[in-house]
Amino acid sequence: MAWNEPGGGDKDPWNSSGNQSPPDLDEAFKKLQSQLSGIFGRTGGGGGDRGSRGAGISGGMLGLGLVVAILVYVALGIYQVDQAERGVVFRFGAAQDEVILPGVHWNPPVIDVVEKVNVSQVQSHQHQGLMLTEDENIVDISMTVQYVVENPVAWLVNVRDPKISLAHATESALRHVAGSSRMNQVITDGRAAIAVEVQERLQSYLDAYGTGINVSKVNIDQSAPPTQVRDAFNDVQKAKEDEQRIINEASAYAESVIPDARGDAQQQIEQANAYREQVVARAEGEAQRFEKLLGQYSLAKNVTRDRLYLDAMESVLSNSTKIMVDVEGGNNLMYLPLDRIMNQSQLDGDGISQDSVRNIADAIVREVNNRASTRPRDSR
Repeated sequence: MAWNEPGGGDKDPWNSSGNQSPPDLDEAFKKLQSQLSGIFGRTGGGGGDRGSRGAGISGGMLGLGLVVAILVYVALGIYQVDQAERGVVFRFGAAQDEVILPGVHWNPPVIDVVEKVNVSQVQSHQHQGLMLTEDENIVDISMTVQYVVENPVAWLVNVRDPKISLAHATESALRHVAGSSRMNQVITDGRAAIAVEVQERLQSYLDAYGTGINVSKVNIDQSAPPTQVRDAFNDVQKAKEDEQRIINEASAYAESVIPDARGDAQQQIEQANAYREQVVARAEGEAQRFEKLLGQYSLAKNVTRDRLYLDAMESVLSNSTKIMVDVEGGNNLMYLPLDRIMNQSQLDGDGISQDSVRNIADAIVREVNNRASTRPRDSR
């Protein structure tokens, strides 16, 4: 039964002595304050007045706030640097030379400010522009610069905006290299060499600026004449390609003809050498034969002379099939059909020998002499 119900005896739960008076709120507040003071190291003695208890509560709350503030300060100073990053510490605005490596670190907030820089990511910069070449032609060049941050301190401190500095340095390096090259070199097979030269010059500029950038690659994406003259330039290129094609065909023809000509020339040289050796050998043989014949002639002149005459007639008659002899003092001709004589001899089974030819020649000589001796003198 509730204390305030009829028949409940008017029992007050706030008063165990059975007093029916209402509870004292001040007393309950004092008990609560005393308990809180005990938690923060204060003893809430019954003899203390209300002012001393207020001072105890204020000191406890201050200590708790101080501890909480310290914990928050320490927690705010904890940070983590990823594996691909490096940290740069600015202490009261001044950059420190030491670079923070990957891991969990702590720096006092407000005093130190840590800037993180990604040093592993390959970044790219696109650049395009019209360049004037050495031979006073205009070329439209577009290129890509790939780079990484090598020195994070220099990247954050030395220049205000490293990317703008990179763009300006790229423009300067490209114009310098293109201005010292000819148009055909820029737009044809010389692009790779130009890219390497631009990379070297660009890296020297960035090192001089102290940007902390390392250029890893420079690619020439496109190099062509301006759009306004591209058609005419293509016609010129086609003409040059045709010229080169014709030159290559002529070179191939020359390579195929020259060996044949050299072979023919060597063959003629060998034939000429062989003919020379043959003529020299024949001349030497005839000279030796003449020397031997001269010795025999000195021993028997008439016999040797007749012998020479017979040999000459033999060599002539052996190559002739018919002989016609003009007789002096008239229109008569003596005709000797040697071919018939030879055929008749072959039919008879006798071959033509040197003796037969010699006999025929002697008969001709005798016949000529006889006719010459019997010819009347007035008929001459």
